Amino acid sequence: MEFRLSDEEEAFQTAVRRFGDRVLRTHERQIDAEGEIPDDVRHAMAELGLLAMPVSTDYGGMGASAVLTELAAEEVGRGDSSMATAVFFLLEAGWGYIFDRFGTEEAKREVLPSVCAGKAFLGVASTEPTGGSDLAGMHTTSHRDGDGFRIRGEKAFVSGVEEAKKLGGGHLTLTRSPPEGFNFLYVPTRRDGISTQKFVNMGRMGISTGGLSYQDARVPPRYLIGEEGKGFGVAMQGFSFARSLVAAACIGAAERALETGMAYIKERMAFGRPLGKFEGIQFELVDLWTQVEAVKWQCRRAAWLLDTYTLKGDHSHRSEVDRAVASVKLMAPPIAFEAVKRVMMWFGAAGYTKDVGLELGFRGVMSYLVGAEGGLNIMRIIIGRELLGKEFVPYK
Repeated sequence: MEFRLSDEEEAFQTAVRRFGDRVLRTHERQIDAEGEIPDDVRHAMAELGLLAMPVSTDYGGMGASAVLTELAAEEVGRGDSSMATAVFFLLEAGWGYIFDRFGTEEAKREVLPSVCAGKAFLGVASTEPTGGSDLAGMHTTSHRDGDGFRIRGEKAFVSGVEEAKKLGGGHLTLTRSPPEGFNFLYVPTRRDGISTQKFVNMGRMGISTGGLSYQDARVPPRYLIGEEGKGFGVAMQGFSFARSLVAAACIGAAERALETGMAYIKERMAFGRPLGKFEGIQFELVDLWTQVEAVKWQCRRAAWLLDTYTLKGDHSHRSEVDRAVASVKLMAPPIAFEAVKRVMMWFGAAGYTKDVGLELGFRGVMSYLVGAEGGLNIMRIIIGRELLGKEFVPYK
């Protein structure tokens, strides 16, 4: 395995970092305060090719690898540490890839060019009011009804509800398909029979979170993603990709926090010397940097595994891929949160103010500790299952 990035990958990472510094950092406070990503920022992302990067060039994407997409996720997380832009980015990337790979030709030509151009939103809807990870308890159903599918039920804690209403677009929606299967369907939010509710989060304010209610909402057969009754496996492939990007975005936010902290402790004087000369802070910095660096390369390996196997349709190494992805989703959010929290403490009372800006990352990264894209204990269950065997899964 080659650890050095190619010249093209390094050039792209540099371009995205420059975009993060010049555009995302200068807008992140506005994004947090106004509760949306400005149109000019979204359009700039589209011009750089950042929206739905893995989608093939036939439909307006870059056909980007998982490694290249992971690099971009790091830089987006570094640029807007509130994680709002990172959430928008990773949803378009992870679920755009799934739509591209498993969607019908007619639906792909209808939907994906607008998504890649930043003119429509694409997300995922799987969590329900009664729970997120207990898919056996899912109540939302889809039935064949004439020429199409009829959907009934509710989804909750769905990212991008307001964006899909404003821009157009919708969510890849996991539903039960009686008697025992699952359908994965693209459901435009503006269709008849769909109502929405907006929730108020503590952070990540620039992208909405809410609920979707389906009251006999109908979608045409071309919106089926994958095979009828077999949508569960398709959705899990999307979550693998999205979880790797969550980890990458957390790494970017953590690295920015450490950079901010290092600049401060080099200059801030206490008792006649810089804070960085005190071992209590210097050693803490070293420990945090080491953890972030370790999980970054673990994340890079997960992306490489996705490229080498999953994105090529090779599931012979599924256990290895699942372990790698779950590992980075398990480790990156708490490490990033700890990095942001500790650096805030280095600043003392100033760290608690919005002037320093660290509280953006503190509130944003927290969303991935509480369960977005899969809770931490679910990641532990996945890893335990792959280490010990399915008979050791603690639920049925």
